[in-house]
Amino acid sequence: MTLLRVVFAYYRWPFIGVMILSLASAGLGIGAIAYINQRLIARSGDQLADYAGVLPEFLGLIVLLLAVTLGAQLALTLLGHHFVHGLRGRLVKQILDTDIERLEQLGSADLLASLSSDIRNITLAFVRLPELVQGIVLTLGAVLYLGWLSPSMMLVTAAWVTLTIMGGSWLVARVYRHLAEVRETESRLYANFEAVIHGRKELALNRQRAREYFESDYSVNARQYQHHVVRADTCHLSAINFSNIMMLGAIGIVFYLANGLGWASSEVAATYSLTLLFLRTPLIQAVGALPTLLGADVAFEKLRKLSLAPAREGFESSMTPSHSPIEQWKTLSLHGVSFTYAGQTSDKSAFAVGPLDLTLTRGELVFLIGGNGSGKSTLAKLLTGLYRPSEGELLLDGRTLEEDGREAWRQQFSAVFTDFHQFDRLLGQDGISADSALIDQWLGYLDMREKLELEGDRVANPALSQGQRKRLALLMAVAESRDILLLDEWAADQDPQFRRIFYRDLLPRLREMGKTVFAISHDDHYFQQADRLFEMRSGRLHELSGTQRERISQDAVARLDEA
Repeated sequence: MTLLRVVFAYYRWPFIGVMILSLASAGLGIGAIAYINQRLIARSGDQLADYAGVLPEFLGLIVLLLAVTLGAQLALTLLGHHFVHGLRGRLVKQILDTDIERLEQLGSADLLASLSSDIRNITLAFVRLPELVQGIVLTLGAVLYLGWLSPSMMLVTAAWVTLTIMGGSWLVARVYRHLAEVRETESRLYANFEAVIHGRKELALNRQRAREYFESDYSVNARQYQHHVVRADTCHLSAINFSNIMMLGAIGIVFYLANGLGWASSEVAATYSLTLLFLRTPLIQAVGALPTLLGADVAFEKLRKLSLAPAREGFESSMTPSHSPIEQWKTLSLHGVSFTYAGQTSDKSAFAVGPLDLTLTRGELVFLIGGNGSGKSTLAKLLTGLYRPSEGELLLDGRTLEEDGREAWRQQFSAVFTDFHQFDRLLGQDGISADSALIDQWLGYLDMREKLELEGDRVANPALSQGQRKRLALLMAVAESRDILLLDEWAADQDPQFRRIFYRDLLPRLREMGKTVFAISHDDHYFQQADRLFEMRSGRLHELSGTQRERISQDAVARLDEA
């Protein structure tokens, strides 16, 4: 199974140590049965005095068996949870190290399903793994001991147990198929949950849409999930009951072979029965653990299909400031850069932008306009290094940026995107505490002193209005002290008065601080604040100057209508 292979790959020696404990546990279990056979059953006609030392020996053996068995199970469980902790951490790190375009292709529903359902299924499998290991080891040990007592009876019993295992395996295979369908349905249900949570306002306003979505989308996926879960549980319970009854049947077969056909003595038959009864619980537990282990196989396959980047050590950029001239850059350029999105359907061509040529000079203020779908957001992600160009190159002071410098390129940017996520901690340059004087100064500039509650570097009242959240996001971006600040329609959620403050006061202050500002905006009344003005149209970038710039500064909306 994938789970065992992965554990062995990452924790070989601890796993081997646990297996040795499990073998010792199995040996002691079989030893307890042998002790009963040799000292209690085979000598049942002896005098009571001969049993004076039997009870202490037997109790000592039982206590030792309990200690070793519990130790083996706890060691395996501890190893399992340690592995799951590491696996979850590696998955989160892989997501952090994977290119944005790959994460956008996957969508948040698949990622959330893997972080929750897949990791949970692997955790549950580890919880049940000791049962499977104990069942297998004890069964093998019991077979060897029974073969020593009576080879012929052992062969018949082994054939019966093999038939039991084959029947249980057939049922478990059906469990596996249904669990695979359950996992696929879970991804669709997560997408439904996201729609219900994020679309709650629209669904509250339109109850007909809410009903349609509930009945046509959610209910369909929920019924499919229920169907496959019920089928999986049915096959699972059938496998357990089949194994249970077949093990009881094995006891009857043993006594028939011993007493009816004379293959062995009654004492051997009694030992066989005792051993089978001893194996009954571990074997049934092992069969019961198989669905969770098969569910872990499904989870590992889903994690593999995510095709995330390998987790890298640490979070440092590959070019540190002390070894890279990027901190003293003068110009950053996109040269002949193109980017093509993967087509979503076979009958529609994929959207592409480029080729793009753009050069940013340190300390300048650049505005970008463009209609919906023109490629503005794609340009922003290419410029910040979040997207990898399909063609073209990034230039640093006229020199081609190599692959190992991409991360250092990204670290020059702070950004407030339209779909930004609101974090609650203010960080300064290189992840250290933010400059308290700078924070206090910009709290005043942003008119947030009375609205924002700070406990050290943390925001104590993150439940703010959208406009206030945008101001907090800008405060966090300024606190990072990066060279370039990208603002995507930042002023769209501000009232007219503060919008004026933003363009006429805040942007000049940022320029005075030496910041390079790249702002996506349609506020034509303030275009004169920009050093340069660009337009995205149908995936191509054009610089507007002279009469073009004057005309669009008077009516940007009319310009967009021409597109």
